[in-house]
Amino acid sequence: MSKDTFLKGAFILTAAGIIVKLIGSVNRILLSRLLGGEGIGLYQMAYPIYLLALSISSAGIPVAISIIVAEKIARSDYRGANRVFRISLGVLAITGVVFTFLLYFAAGWLTENQYVRDARAYYAIAALAPAIFFVTVLSSYRGYFQGLQMMTPTAVSQIAEQFIRVVTMIALAYLLLPYGLEYAAAGASFGAGPGAAIGLVVLILYYYRQRKSFKHKMDTQPEIVQESSVSIISRLVKLALPVSMANIMLPVVASIDLLIVPARLEAAGYTVEQATELFGYLTGMAVALINLPTILTASLAASLVPAVSEAFTLKNTQRIYQRTSTAMRIANMITIPSFVGMCLLATPISQMLYGTPNAGTSIAILSGGIVLLGIHQVTTGVLQGLGHTTIPLINMVVSAVVKIGMSWTLTAIPALGIKGAAWATNADFGVAALLNMYFVYRYVGFSLDIKDTLKAAGAAIVMGGIVLLTYDFIMTQTLHNTLATLIAIAVGGTVYGAALLLLGGVQERDLERVPKVGPTIVKILKSLRLLRK
Repeated sequence: MSKDTFLKGAFILTAAGIIVKLIGSVNRILLSRLLGGEGIGLYQMAYPIYLLALSISSAGIPVAISIIVAEKIARSDYRGANRVFRISLGVLAITGVVFTFLLYFAAGWLTENQYVRDARAYYAIAALAPAIFFVTVLSSYRGYFQGLQMMTPTAVSQIAEQFIRVVTMIALAYLLLPYGLEYAAAGASFGAGPGAAIGLVVLILYYYRQRKSFKHKMDTQPEIVQESSVSIISRLVKLALPVSMANIMLPVVASIDLLIVPARLEAAGYTVEQATELFGYLTGMAVALINLPTILTASLAASLVPAVSEAFTLKNTQRIYQRTSTAMRIANMITIPSFVGMCLLATPISQMLYGTPNAGTSIAILSGGIVLLGIHQVTTGVLQGLGHTTIPLINMVVSAVVKIGMSWTLTAIPALGIKGAAWATNADFGVAALLNMYFVYRYVGFSLDIKDTLKAAGAAIVMGGIVLLTYDFIMTQTLHNTLATLIAIAVGGTVYGAALLLLGGVQERDLERVPKVGPTIVKILKSLRLLRK
């Protein structure tokens, strides 16, 4: 059994996340062109309900598993770590079955009672039901490997799951499109089931591969009094319940968006079809796009949970601070330039990816949430690793209340419309991030390094100017939006990296922590005199 280091695990998950997102982006592009804004709107009306059912069925237990397993491993209690996994697996299998049937039979009730305003979304909701069982069981394996700080099994399963999911989605949507848009959206929704099943098979294979070495560790470990099953379940519930509620907040807020945004757009003067289309641009295109730059921050958060839990168990406060600081520095170096670039190229990117410029406005506004979302993800990982799983939940509830109020008010203003809903989403991210930062400072003593943040911001501003000049120049020469956008992004990334080095935003200690290639990069940059200690 090999254990991935904190940063190595984060980079493994990031690499997998990039591949998954690239596959998902291809899916979004093809699906958007195949179904259009209205079809994507039907799909997005079903997906938040699926996420809500999934969050309740898994009950936050995967994060709880990783926390307790990491604690057991830190104390060399391998037998106890395995017992935690087996008990949680049984619980999740039962809840997965229950919620699969609940979602299937609830589909008709939701549409008949107008909780989902477009009755055509019934088929998409029902088609997502089989995925609940597979994803719920799969999440227990991922929580177990996360607790062992082994991120490779999760990474491989994510890629396999996404590939099968996308192939199934596109194939079924294409085959069912002649029968009607609602059936095509349902075909796209059904793809989640086969994808999750393949992901589960991959994790089961990894589990049996590492079981022999893990069993040897259990057999040779010193005699440790084992925690009772009742105690394990009690701790799992205590840790998992706040995480579960926090996970539920995401689909709950998405479901509230489903109830509020189309209805308030209608109040602003849009037809049902127009409201559905605008809702698709915001949730199906813009929100999906701003999640791309946060692949790394989500990976950092996942790696932070067991890493911080391990350090906390060993009472190593210095290691907790160092890991928090490292994660936040890396997060800002990625999210700040992503915000600037996406804001400036919002409409060209929308045209390039989705074949329409209409999502550009929502993308430009939501790009501001990239930095806030990254901070929120990293700080949530730290707080969960410390065992304070209730705090992120409370912060998310507060931020959700702010979002609901703003969505209700701003979306109904004709001059704002869907832009009001986008600003409300930014406020949601911002409030949650600021509250999390307060508690991280309180428990860890960490606060953002203003100097490092300003260096990243300065490099991003320089990059932004070059990006605009490059895009305009290429467009005047070729009039080809896709080419101009891709070249502008590539040039912008290069300029940002160079500017960050010149401003001293990247230091030797940052690169040395990069697995395998870090020392080589340090030598090259030192020879060019571009790196500071």
